[in-house]
Amino acid sequence: MSNANLYALFETRFPKDRSSTFLETPEGDRWTYADLERMTGAYAAQLSEAGVRPGDRVAAQVEKSPQALFLYLACLRGGFIYLPLNTAYPERELSYFLSDAEPSVVVCRPESADAVARLAREHHVGNVLTLDERGEGTLKGDSGSGGVFPVAEVGPDHIAAILYTSGTTGRPKGAMLSHLNLSSNAEVLHKTWRFQPGDVLLHALPLFHTHGLFVACNTTLLNGSSMLFCSRFDVDTVKRLLPRAKVFMGVPTFYVRLLNDPGFGREHCKNMRLFISGSAPLLEQTFQEFRERTGHTILERYGMTECGMSTSNPVDGKRKAGTVGLPLEGVTLRVVDDAGKPVSSGEVGHIQFIGPNVFKGYWRNPEKTAEEFTDDGYFRSGDLGSLDEDGYVSISGRDKDLIISGGYNVYPKEVEMCIDELDEVAESAVIGLPHADFGEQVTAVVVPKVKGARLDGDRIMDALKSKLAGYKVPKQVFVVDSLPRNAMGKVQKNVLRERFSKEDQ
Repeated sequence: MSNANLYALFETRFPKDRSSTFLETPEGDRWTYADLERMTGAYAAQLSEAGVRPGDRVAAQVEKSPQALFLYLACLRGGFIYLPLNTAYPERELSYFLSDAEPSVVVCRPESADAVARLAREHHVGNVLTLDERGEGTLKGDSGSGGVFPVAEVGPDHIAAILYTSGTTGRPKGAMLSHLNLSSNAEVLHKTWRFQPGDVLLHALPLFHTHGLFVACNTTLLNGSSMLFCSRFDVDTVKRLLPRAKVFMGVPTFYVRLLNDPGFGREHCKNMRLFISGSAPLLEQTFQEFRERTGHTILERYGMTECGMSTSNPVDGKRKAGTVGLPLEGVTLRVVDDAGKPVSSGEVGHIQFIGPNVFKGYWRNPEKTAEEFTDDGYFRSGDLGSLDEDGYVSISGRDKDLIISGGYNVYPKEVEMCIDELDEVAESAVIGLPHADFGEQVTAVVVPKVKGARLDGDRIMDALKSKLAGYKVPKQVFVVDSLPRNAMGKVQKNVLRERFSKEDQ
């Protein structure tokens, strides 16, 4: 059996001239494909020396940097399971991930080392290494290995990464993605989006979720081409670099902010081949305005943590505003009613799909894994949508009550649990309200323990900042005497959304 390691696949696509640029920062720092091989070998060797073995987890809560990307690739190379964590996660959340995933090593920012070391001792994690945004720390790219480290022999079902996602219970679940899941998805996206020699990707996404880590980086590596690698999205930086790029991947918020800059226009996009949007719904208004301003039609696609990408508008065919395109090659998608029967064209139902991109299950949670799959093997996405007469998919809502704010997933139950811990709060409901920049704004509706008491919304938001990542903290708090409920006692969040969407934002 041939080696199914995704890194081994990448190696077959590296340019013959290893001095070719792989990555360049806005400041002009440059890394070649030879640097990639050397750094990933050195990191894999150091992790191995720290006791990491194939199948062990390596957790990383680090700032975006070229070295952070090399760490991911080093884990693929060594057959280690990569566990990226949002840098916004506070200690409370990090503690859960260490307890659940039981990594052999945690790589963190130097300033967090003491706190992470304490949590590591508590959860019996073997080693803590550090890496800052400049690539400095105790994780070294110049180890004594000289960058020589064998690519681990793994099977297609060997887990390459675990990405945590939450459910309506608020309990994070680790989605296990295999080397085959990632490679098959990268290959079909590379083909679907017509990657070609000379394509340069402008990368301004985070590295701790599917979009920035897998979709953007894996397709570039399969193309053996280069990236302009920004530490974060900044309008001025993106405007400056776009003329040197061919492909750009962003969340809708990126496009909204570009359009809000009156100086942004066709001259910045004259060399561009493709603009791609995902991670949250793109408003039709943004779609149309971007086309008018730049002459380019944004390609919208649809995916999720558990499956990577599942649909995409075509590069050569019609890109329909308000849709996420057609199912990708190898993916079978269906829309069904509550009884599991297919619905008619244009009718809204539950989106389910099956394909090589679909994850292997939730880490150490076979019950939840079984619950999320149908008897005939389809994954229940939790999204509501429809298929038009041409087979294009439209997403109309989420039956798991998910909020997507600025491209990040926020699960209301997790936020509600933290709010309900506050002494003055009897209960709460967290909803998403429309927001021009973020798509949805996290909003809390709270009931005081003492009827008629005045609660300070700012104080509630401040109290949550030490418990939750910043993007999960409500941006607005409304106080009510009681929450609306149906006959079964379930909170009617649709009523709250309708009521408070009319309030001044």
